[in-house]
Parts: sequence; structure tokens; C-alpha cells
Amino acid sequence: MQRLRLKADGRIVELRDGQEFPLAPMMPELAMPVPVPALASPSISPDMPDATPGETGALPAVRDLRRRAQLTQIEFAARLGVPVETIRNWEQGKRVPRGPARALLAVIAHSPETVFAALATEEPSPA
Repeated sequence: MQRLRLKADGRIVELRDGQEFPLAPMMPELAMPVPVPALASPSISPDMPDATPGETGALPAVRDLRRRAQLTQIEFAARLGVPVETIRNWEQGKRVPRGPARALLAVIAHSPETVFAALATEEPSPA
């Protein structure tokens, strides 16, 4: 049985003996055409792989939020408690913040000092 994995950048690789092998690209005449209505949706952009309807536009760019806070990617990631790769993926458009991260970024857009102060407080450790 052939095991395949879809990579974040859209490539498909085959998994054999714990290693990844890229699949040969399909021949253009064999490729399935992409239905036009799938790309015509105004709220979903093909450039945003994790976007769902209604998730684009309202949130300021992560890079802009980070720059307004005058933080590096590493500092911003540390304050949010996420890996720096996550911040990089958001800023480069490889991923779109979803769920709790999206809500947190929306609050940071309105009151960054309050959010960072709340995230900086440590939980008391059990004695």
C-alpha cells in the first residue's frame, strides 16, 4: 500500500522506510482541471491555505501587529507562547491564524499592552 503525505506547501510526497520521496508531477494532459466556482469565492483566497469563509480581511496582518509592538519574531512568538515558525508562516502567508490564535490577535490589535501584560503573568505553581 502506498502512503502519501500532503506537505504544507502543497506538494505530495510518498513515505517509504521513514523517508519522503516527491511524487513526479502529473502530465498536463492527465491533470484534473480545477472547477472555476471553487476559486471564484470572494472570501476564500487560493493564497491562504487555511482560510475559511469570513476569515479574510478583518484581522490586521500579523507582521503589522508585531511591528507596532516593536518586537522581533522570536520575541512575539515567546510572548504569545507559540513556536517562531508559526509566526513566520503567518507573516509569509503560508498559514492563516485560526480559532483562539485569531481571537488573541484581534484583541492584540486593540490593546496590545493589556494582552502582553496578561500573558506575562505566571500561574502560581502548586506547593
